[in-house]
Amino acid sequence: MADFSTTGYRNSDGVIVTQGQTAVTQATSITTGVTCNAYTGVITTVSQTVAAGAEAEFTVTNSKVAATDVVVACIKTHTSAGTFDVSVSAVAAGSFKLRLTNLDASAAGNNVLVINFIVLKASA
Repeated sequence: MADFSTTGYRNSDGVIVTQGQTAVTQATSITTGVTCNAYTGVITTVSQTVAAGAEAEFTVTNSKVAATDVVVACIKTHTSAGTFDVSVSAVAAGSFKLRLTNLDASAAGNNVLVINFIVLKASA
């Protein structure tokens, strides 16, 4: 079993709590990659425009990620028009890709999204 003393701990309910969350802000465009070298993080996107029914994808460079890991992402804050979903579209050694999908049939996205992620270590 892994030693959680350097990256996290179990709280009184037995839930694993990961330490060392990193926050980054995307620059330039909604497809611009970011670097976030932590097991958990918060990514604030650039103020974006994603057309209704369209997708945008960007790479998160992360030295903690192995190709066998599971990365989970969710939208923390949604102040944009449109209806967004975030998914992890690929995981590789040192990076993963996030795909933002605007599910709205008519409204384009027009503001920032704040995305949380966690890297779950796995072994093949």
